[in-house]
Amino acid sequence: MVLRDIEKESFFIKIDGKWCQIDDNVLRAHPGGSAITTYKNMDATTVFHTFHSGSKEAYRWLTELKNTCPTQEPEIKEIKEDPIKGIDDVNMGTFKMSEERSKRINANFERLRARVRADGLFNGRPSFYVRKVAEAVLTILLAFLLQYYAFYLPAAVLMGVAWQQLGWLIHEFAHHQLFKNRFYNDLASYFVGNFLQGFSSGGWKEQHNVHHAATNVVGRDGDLDLVPFYATVAEHLNDYAEDSWVMMLFRWQHVHWTFMLPFLRLSWLVQSVIFVSQMPTHYYDFYRKTAIYEQVGLTLHWTYSLAQLYFLPDWSTRIMFFLVSHMVGGFLLAHVVTFNHYSVEKFAVSSNIMSNYACLQMMTTRNMRPGTFIDWLWGGLNYQIEHHLFPTMPRHNLNTVMPMVKEFAAENGLPYMVDDYFTGYRLELEQFRNIADVAAKLTKKVA
Repeated sequence: MVLRDIEKESFFIKIDGKWCQIDDNVLRAHPGGSAITTYKNMDATTVFHTFHSGSKEAYRWLTELKNTCPTQEPEIKEIKEDPIKGIDDVNMGTFKMSEERSKRINANFERLRARVRADGLFNGRPSFYVRKVAEAVLTILLAFLLQYYAFYLPAAVLMGVAWQQLGWLIHEFAHHQLFKNRFYNDLASYFVGNFLQGFSSGGWKEQHNVHHAATNVVGRDGDLDLVPFYATVAEHLNDYAEDSWVMMLFRWQHVHWTFMLPFLRLSWLVQSVIFVSQMPTHYYDFYRKTAIYEQVGLTLHWTYSLAQLYFLPDWSTRIMFFLVSHMVGGFLLAHVVTFNHYSVEKFAVSSNIMSNYACLQMMTTRNMRPGTFIDWLWGGLNYQIEHHLFPTMPRHNLNTVMPMVKEFAAENGLPYMVDDYFTGYRLELEQFRNIADVAAKLTKKVA
């Protein structure tokens, strides 16, 4: 979760061949928050249908919006960039594909999406989610029981495991994977997210939906913005070229990256509190309307969390319990969410890949090799390619659609990246090492 600035100026998006104006009123009313700004002045046809699959409300909104479309095409300024070779192109991918082939792939993806829908793979199975929520709650109760009998370290570890598993559930409910009714999904996300986990559902959506819409796109995907601690692309070095301490961090980022992973949960907890505290006056209507749910959820979370610490025997045990539980939960989350995208190339917002949703997702996403234990531990995100192509598809159907996606990739000449953990982790560190080398070069120039 990375809190981002909100872009409020009017713009256009193209859907189904029509340019629609997104003014202040439309923007404020968008339930998905800033995700709509990701494709400003671009064709958002595929990403719209992918994100709003099965949503009657979204298509009713689109129909009303199309009725106000301008009769003439708006004048769209082309985004121009002049990268410096050997610096700005480091870790950056290129997308050189003919318009004809790109259109053919888009059409093939639409057929695949229609086939998947016809097969019922977007339908969630309630029993699966009841079981997963029960598993997480029982894990927390077991941690309480172990704490009661003075097994403090195992209890802390179990709390970390429970929080990691709850992370997958807030992810799924916030993607509206189970219920057809948006409100029910939101309520479930407040329960597993705000209350049990301590993460803001709205804050997660505000960041994560943008990430899905423009995965690994510089200047769009907030997950790439880790400064001043880490730089994923050379562009991020520009503002710190004369800051010796920050540049020193960048020069060795591939070394200390792993040691920072356990702190991910603590970072998200802090950002959740900040986001929820700002919700009553938020720019987007949806967050203002749902502020009370999230505030109550976070209050209850910190009530039970602090009570759990209070009943520990002394301060040294409390500190140990707090650090172990949050560090275990943080690392178990971070080693998954960093594997899938930080290990692959990034793209400029001016790249033509923005007009091909399927290509963007398949060229910026890496799968982890599946297995029974990995499927459980990774919460289905080892099928990250499938999840990014079909974000509203329930976790339990991702392994079913996987052969179809592999076939789609082969037929269209697209990569399908899947590796064991250590291979992906090595490639992830290589990406950070590449930028560290650029930081070293720039530091020498300044010196």
